[in-house]
Amino acid sequence: MTHIKICGIKHATHAFEAVQAGAQFLGFVFAESKRQVTIEKAKHISSQLPTHVKKVGVFVNASQEELEHTAKTVGLDFVQLHGDETPEFCKQLTVPYIKSFRVRNESDLKLTRKYDDADYLLLDSATGPYHGGNGTTFDWRLVEQLPFKKDRFILAGGLNQDNVKSAIDQTNPRVVDVSSGVELEGQKNINLIQSFIETVKENS
Repeated sequence: MTHIKICGIKHATHAFEAVQAGAQFLGFVFAESKRQVTIEKAKHISSQLPTHVKKVGVFVNASQEELEHTAKTVGLDFVQLHGDETPEFCKQLTVPYIKSFRVRNESDLKLTRKYDDADYLLLDSATGPYHGGNGTTFDWRLVEQLPFKKDRFILAGGLNQDNVKSAIDQTNPRVVDVSSGVELEGQKNINLIQSFIETVKENS
């Protein structure tokens, strides 16, 4: 079964609707972004979520102190790292982590081998100005060369209800991660969240 992560949560209503529809992961963006949320707001939402829902914090080049403080304060299950975090840095963390990679070609996939202690490895598009959340896809055929087990694989980048079936068929990820694909005019949309989740359920 493919699990679902709705990322860029800023409002409790969207979090509750996503969970009710069947999302297993929710993402809170603490890096600079139009989806950035404060620690206090994320803590408020997180404290009201059922324990089976995994809370993920998204960061770019944050210090170990910031990562661990935020994780403890908010109640995060994972920190998701989108910057230049080295394998040595990641091994020092005391909180489970997801390492993100911007994929252009097969050589980018080889970098994942260095993060053997990551709980998940997230593959995202390299197209766009941001470290993530650009709403663009990469060549999913590259996943055929995946150098790690699929049970650690999160697929991100440009997913929506129209292409997620093809994405699952081609790559067989453990988790699909969506943000802009469930937004309307830059805001999370309950109908799009529900439609995306229903499509994943029907095709996994």
